[in-house]
Amino acid sequence: MNKITKIENRTSTTPGSPGNAPLAQNIPPPPSYAMDLAQRWLLFLDTLRERADNMIEHERQGMPPLLDFDFETLLDARRFDRPVNYALLKITRHGDDCWDDCVDAAKAPVVVVDPRAGHGPGIGGFKHDSAVGMAMHAGHPVYFVVFFPEPVPGQTLEDVHNALRRFVEDVARRHPGAPPVLYGNCQAGWAVALLAADCEGWSGPVVLNGAPLSYWAGDTATSPMRTMGALTGGAWAAHLLADLGDGRFDGAWLAQNFENLQPEKAIWEKYAELFSRIDTERDRFLEFERWWTGYYKLSREEILAITGNLFIGNRLEAGEMRLGDGCTINLRRMRNPIVVFASEGDNITPPEQALGWIARLYPDTGALKAAGQRIVYLRHPHVGHLGIFVSASVAKLEHRAILESLNEIAALEPGLFELVIENPSGDPDCHKPAFSVRFEPRDVADLAGTAEDAGLAQAAQVSRIGEAAYDLVLGPWIRAATTPTSASALEAMHPMRWSKMMFSERFNPWMGFVRTAAATLADARQPLPENALEIIAERKLIVVTGAMIAATRKSRDAWLRQTFLTLYRAWS
Repeated sequence: MNKITKIENRTSTTPGSPGNAPLAQNIPPPPSYAMDLAQRWLLFLDTLRERADNMIEHERQGMPPLLDFDFETLLDARRFDRPVNYALLKITRHGDDCWDDCVDAAKAPVVVVDPRAGHGPGIGGFKHDSAVGMAMHAGHPVYFVVFFPEPVPGQTLEDVHNALRRFVEDVARRHPGAPPVLYGNCQAGWAVALLAADCEGWSGPVVLNGAPLSYWAGDTATSPMRTMGALTGGAWAAHLLADLGDGRFDGAWLAQNFENLQPEKAIWEKYAELFSRIDTERDRFLEFERWWTGYYKLSREEILAITGNLFIGNRLEAGEMRLGDGCTINLRRMRNPIVVFASEGDNITPPEQALGWIARLYPDTGALKAAGQRIVYLRHPHVGHLGIFVSASVAKLEHRAILESLNEIAALEPGLFELVIENPSGDPDCHKPAFSVRFEPRDVADLAGTAEDAGLAQAAQVSRIGEAAYDLVLGPWIRAATTPTSASALEAMHPMRWSKMMFSERFNPWMGFVRTAAATLADARQPLPENALEIIAERKLIVVTGAMIAATRKSRDAWLRQTFLTLYRAWS
C-alpha cells in the first residue's frame, strides 16, 4: 500500500516539478529506429537459423508426418505384394480427448488423403483447427493416408491406386453400414476421384478440396503453370530430372514451381512480414516452414504418368486415362455425392480447373440429373490455395459446414447445387444453428468456362514427341552416367535446399554468434510501437515493393501467354 501511495503522489505533482524526475528515470526511452531495425534483423536471421536446424532434424528423424494429432499405423503399403511408400493411420487423440471420448460409432468414417505435390504429408492435419480436427470434433472416426519420403523403386500410379483402395476397404470393414467419406486435398483430389471413377467405383461421399480435375480449363492468363510447362517442351524435362535423380523425381522442383507462380507472396511478402513483425510472427512462420521445407520424391514412373495423363495430356477429364491394362478411368462413372471446394483466390487450382470438368462431362443440367449424379460446390471469395487446408477460419466454418451437411447432401435430388453458408454472427468458430446452409440449384452452363483446347492439344503432341525422342536418344546415356552419389549431390545443390541450409550452424559457423546474440536480445528487447512513423513508412515500402514484384510477374505471365499463343495456336 505504501508503495502504491508513493507512486500516486509522484504522478500528482505538476509538470516540470522535481518530483517527476525519479519516475521519468525509471522509464527507459524507446529505442531508435536504427536500433529496432538492427534487433529485428538479428532475430530474423536467428529465425532462418532455427528453420534450417528444424529442417536438418526433421530429415534426421526420417521426415515423419507432421500431424497435430496422435495416431497409430494400421497398414503399411511398403509390405504389400506390390509395395508403395504409403500408410494408413488411425487418428487416436484430438486435443485432450481420446478416440473413445469423442467418436460417434454411428457416424461415417472420414479418410483424409494428402497430396504428393512436392511436400510431405500433414497439410490436412498439422494444425488443431483443420479438416482432421473438425471431423473428429464432429464425432467422425478419422483416418489419414500418409506417404514416406522415398518411393519404392518402380512404383506406379496403378500400384498407388490399388493401395489406396485397400486402405479404404479396410476402413469400410471397420465401420460397416456407413461408406467412408473420402477427403482429397489438392493433387490427392484426383487420386480420390480415381477410386470413384475406376471400373470398381466407390459409393461413399467424395470431398475435393482445391483439387484439379480439369487441367485444360480456364485461359493462359489465369493458369500460367501449364503455359510454362508447354514452353519447356512438356514431359521430357520431368523425365530428365527423374533420370538425374537416379529414378526419383525431387519434389523440390514442384515446390519451386509453386513459389515462382507468385514470387511477390512466396518469396517477398512471406519474409518481409516475418522481418516486419518478428516479435509475433516467428512461431507461425516456423510452424508452417516445417511442412513447406520437407521435400518428398516421386518415382520416375509416377511423375511421367502424372505429367502425361494429367498436366499435359488432360486424359482424366477426357476419359482416356488407363490404369495398367485393366481399366480406363471415366469420371462419368462416379455416382457418389460429390462436394467441390474451390476459391477465387487460388492461383494453383483456379475454380475453372476445380469445377470445369462438370460442364465437360455433362452438356447440360438435364444430362447431369439423368445420370443420377448430385454435385455440390462452394467457392470461397478470396482465400489462397494453401488457405483451403491450413486456414483455421476456413476449417472452423467451411469444412465444418461440409461435414455437418453430409446427410443433407446425400438426400438431395440429382442435380448441381451451390452450398451457401449464412453466418450472421461472423464468428467462424460456431455450430448450427448459429450458422445455416442452403443448397441453391445451379445450371451446368454456369460452370462452362473458357478453354484453349486446340493450343493445349498441340502442346501435348509436342510433349509426346519430345519425351519419346529424349528417351530414345539422350535418356539411356543420362541413366548410365547417373549414380546414387551424383543424385544426392544434385539434391543437395537444389536452390530450395541450400538457400535454407546456408543459415544452419552446421554449414555456417557464424550463425552460432547469431544464436547467442539473439538469445541475449530476446529478454531485453523493447520493440518500437506499431504507430511509430518509421514503422508505418517501412510497411508502406514493403507493400510498394510487393506491388512492383507483382507487376513484373504479371508482365512475365503476359509474355509467356503471348509466346504460347503464337507458337501453338498458329499450328492448330
